[in-house]
Amino acid sequence: MARSNPASAAYVLHRYDWSETSLILDLFTRDQGRIAVVAKGAKRPYSQLRAALLPFQRINASVSRPSRDEHAEIVTLRGAEWAGGAPMLTGAALFSGFYLNELLIKLVARGDPHPLLFDAYAATLPALAAGQDLLTQAALRAFELVLLREIGLLPQLDRYTSTLQAVGDSDACLLRPELGVIEAAPSEAAFSGAQLQRLQTALDQSAMGALQAACTEALVPLKAALRALLHYHLGTPRLRTRDVMIDAQRLVDSLHPPDAGADTP
Repeated sequence: MARSNPASAAYVLHRYDWSETSLILDLFTRDQGRIAVVAKGAKRPYSQLRAALLPFQRINASVSRPSRDEHAEIVTLRGAEWAGGAPMLTGAALFSGFYLNELLIKLVARGDPHPLLFDAYAATLPALAAGQDLLTQAALRAFELVLLREIGLLPQLDRYTSTLQAVGDSDACLLRPELGVIEAAPSEAAFSGAQLQRLQTALDQSAMGALQAACTEALVPLKAALRALLHYHLGTPRLRTRDVMIDAQRLVDSLHPPDAGADTP
């Protein structure tokens, strides 16, 4: 006998061939976190699962695990229904979406629920689909901030990490992987204290719209700081999605003027 769980809101992060007819899926669920599931028969032309198991589309998924093994690492997908509403990602937005998925796969442990991170992911996808570069960059930075905070790797942004003293509105600050928030030298490209305060306030309120707006005001120092922070904790400066996007951009640049492409995540 297998024990079934109630349906949970989920997204497909990645899929692997398991057999001629079945798939292994990496699902990001709101209630259970990341889980690995086997979707038996999902590759068959007449399978009802085929239309639902698409990337970046919210689904309601029900799974079951064998009663003899309550701690099984891979569970069985019993059903999945498209939850509707989200536009499909295309072009550069597709690369940005896969970048989010790669971060989740590499940084979030399986079986560790993060409802706020799930909600942030769901709120980020429409911003990517809008196809506006400034909004895309702000949405990516906002998601990175929520991700790092949820897994305990983001320091308090409105306080100096070593002293816990509040940063002043006019202070010039840096965010360093090894040191947290520190005072910047006059020649360094830095955050203003006011920018860090707005970022922290939006994080505390779990307000993605406000967080994206705060990120828009600090994109230049934020992109460099978060890239360094992510690479530090990933243990590598290489992300597969970013490498693929760079290669694709080089191909576009070889066919079109150099200014025809979009920025990388």
